[in-house]
Amino acid sequence: MTEDRHAHETKSHAVAEKTKEIRKGQRWDVDYNKLVISVGCYVQTFGTKGVKEHAYFLKDIGDARRIRKRILELFEMGSLPTTSHEMKKRLLRFAVVGGGPTGMEFAAELSDLVHMDLRKIYPDLVSTVEIIVFDVAPRVLSMFDKSLGDYAMKIYKREGINIKTSYHVEELRPGSPKGAQVQNFREDNEPESCYTITTKEEGDIGIGMCVWSTGNMMNPLVQKTTSKTHQLPPSSLRLIPSESPTPDENCTWTIDRNEKTGALLVDSKFRLQLTQSLSSQSKSDNLSTPGACLANVFALGDNASLRNHVLPATAQTANQQARWLAKHLNSDTRSLDDCPGFNFKDMGVMTYLGDAKALVQAPGGQKGLGRWFKGLRGRAAWLVWRGAYLGLSVSWRNRVLIPIYW
Repeated sequence: MTEDRHAHETKSHAVAEKTKEIRKGQRWDVDYNKLVISVGCYVQTFGTKGVKEHAYFLKDIGDARRIRKRILELFEMGSLPTTSHEMKKRLLRFAVVGGGPTGMEFAAELSDLVHMDLRKIYPDLVSTVEIIVFDVAPRVLSMFDKSLGDYAMKIYKREGINIKTSYHVEELRPGSPKGAQVQNFREDNEPESCYTITTKEEGDIGIGMCVWSTGNMMNPLVQKTTSKTHQLPPSSLRLIPSESPTPDENCTWTIDRNEKTGALLVDSKFRLQLTQSLSSQSKSDNLSTPGACLANVFALGDNASLRNHVLPATAQTANQQARWLAKHLNSDTRSLDDCPGFNFKDMGVMTYLGDAKALVQAPGGQKGLGRWFKGLRGRAAWLVWRGAYLGLSVSWRNRVLIPIYW
């Protein structure tokens, strides 16, 4: 495994060396006509000890590469003749925290990888592999209809995926559980050869890796932006209501954000919402409604939230928002003030279950198509799931290559 080049230094010396390596880049101002804030979110760890340092996440290509590298490392370590059977069980025990579509899809894909591909290379290790999903909720895939969710549980059980609901993860740390036997393995030289996940219900459990997928938290840029007051020229504002008197040039504004998620509050045209903060008295009078919106500053995606409507934090939401905003910003015939607001079109929910099976829930829930048709499941849903992702590929080149890789 790749070793940290500071591993053999004292703690104080390593901190001093790493501080020297951190260089702040140059900063400069950039003028703009339109600004779109779409910085996304970070993974929500709920402050669980050790998660930020030792867990694997599912956010970008870099995360995917680290996960792939770690999986191959674990099978290589498990295949060594010096590795004891107990250590093999710990190394090849994979923990997934989070029972939403992302976490469950990863567990299903990992099961397919083990039983379809790695079985050919490590046939003696497949029977030792264990995949565990931890979730704090009483059931996984709670956004799906109960009948579809029950079908998913049967498939996961058949695939050997162990789902533990109503579990509370308290800590993740490197090394084996306390008191575990580690003979025949040089864990003293490689403390991160395995990890220990601690749950409130079962205590310490030895694992090879932990993939964390428990929702989103706001990007620090959004948190810093909303914590400051800003002095803005009246020409950049759209007052709410429009007949309100023009504010004084010296007044300051704060950017509104969702009280629950911390996301930037926007109107139906994705313009940032503001609250006037002239004084403590006027601020208290304007807490319930924004005083204005920024005419040329927009926010969309996971870091934005419509004031009176909650949208799902999915790719289809961000895609529709981006297309709507791009279309109207590029329009030469109508100004944004004259355009109707954004209208979200629910396309349904999909997730992969493993072994060429999937779930597809009809859009609209009880108010739409879901009143008569709950959705698809099994092989038919898998074909729809693959077809949908293939159709959303950005180029014809990808649409040709992706089925080849599949």
